[in-house]
Amino acid sequence: MYDALVVGGGPAGLMAAEEMSRAGARVLVADQKPSVARKFLMAGKSGLNLTKDEPADTFCAHFPDWLHPMIADFGPAAVMDWARGLGQEVFTGSSGRVFPVAMKGSPLLRAWLARLAAQGVEFRTRWQWLGDGQFDTPDGPQRIDTPRVILAMGGASWSRLGSDGAWAERMPDLVAPFRPANMGFDVAWSAHMARHFGQPIKGALLCAGDQRLRAEFVLTANGVEGGGIYALSRPLREGAALVLDLLPDQSAEGIAARLMRKDSVGNRLRKLGLSAAAIALIQEMGRPLPEGMALAQLLKALPLILGGPRPMDEAISVAGGLRADVLTADLEMRNNPGIFACGEMLDWEAPTGGYLLTGCLATGRWAGRAALKGRE
Repeated sequence: MYDALVVGGGPAGLMAAEEMSRAGARVLVADQKPSVARKFLMAGKSGLNLTKDEPADTFCAHFPDWLHPMIADFGPAAVMDWARGLGQEVFTGSSGRVFPVAMKGSPLLRAWLARLAAQGVEFRTRWQWLGDGQFDTPDGPQRIDTPRVILAMGGASWSRLGSDGAWAERMPDLVAPFRPANMGFDVAWSAHMARHFGQPIKGALLCAGDQRLRAEFVLTANGVEGGGIYALSRPLREGAALVLDLLPDQSAEGIAARLMRKDSVGNRLRKLGLSAAAIALIQEMGRPLPEGMALAQLLKALPLILGGPRPMDEAISVAGGLRADVLTADLEMRNNPGIFACGEMLDWEAPTGGYLLTGCLATGRWAGRAALKGRE
């Protein structure tokens, strides 16, 4: 007999299992994939961004109000201490982002799973949740009855890694529709842009609605993606226009003066310090190119015409999920006492940069602790 069942072996589920097993509960973690935390490991391949080292109020502002108590209870400082407790020293980059010194997720995950095993947590993989404690498994149907269940099955992005959102079909009345978040956007490029695919646009100021962000992004065969685009994905998804200031440290007047040389437009743009990819982007979006001050003003406010967002399964995360009104302050489902939810199953949209992972850890911890209230 298990004291608790955790459905989903990502960061939120593992954190819930850790809290409960530390308190002496016998916990089973079931995951539909052959191994746990596959999305966590994939994110860690390019440098695992654990959190962001910034003041608590600034950090919490990236989350909806109903999640603030959970984030305040397990914010950036606590996440860093948690990683160190697993033998993974961390460092803070120039942007405030926090990474393990190893720059990978695998060492941290190995240490975490070893600690969970030492606390008695058991794992079952290739177990497909069917609802009501039932699973489809390699050994046939299985049913697990426990007094408390933590649902941590992720959102609806990166289905190949386990987050397919299929669980939402079993509770449609409780779920806000999924939408892609932290994703790229389509652009209808002309053929001459092909040689620039994969190249970054650096140093630009990106403007979408009332948001302004200095960041880089990447030109791709389908459109644009990367940190700057992800950070503005919400207003862009909601229809805001994207405008680029490609030379944010220079005035239009100063740029215009430097453009007065009797040289080809391409050479003049290169002498401004613009990369070949940036010049191609200007020519793509601004043709026919104006001259003089009009060209300078274009470089300060270049519209980048976007199509729709890339498919949800390519998105880093999603908006949508279990709504706040169907959950108690303890993340317990109002219509199913004893069942809690956490992580990307919840209806929230945190940006990349450490917020997303911290939010999963914090809500998993909160749900795990809440599930043990009143345990005899």
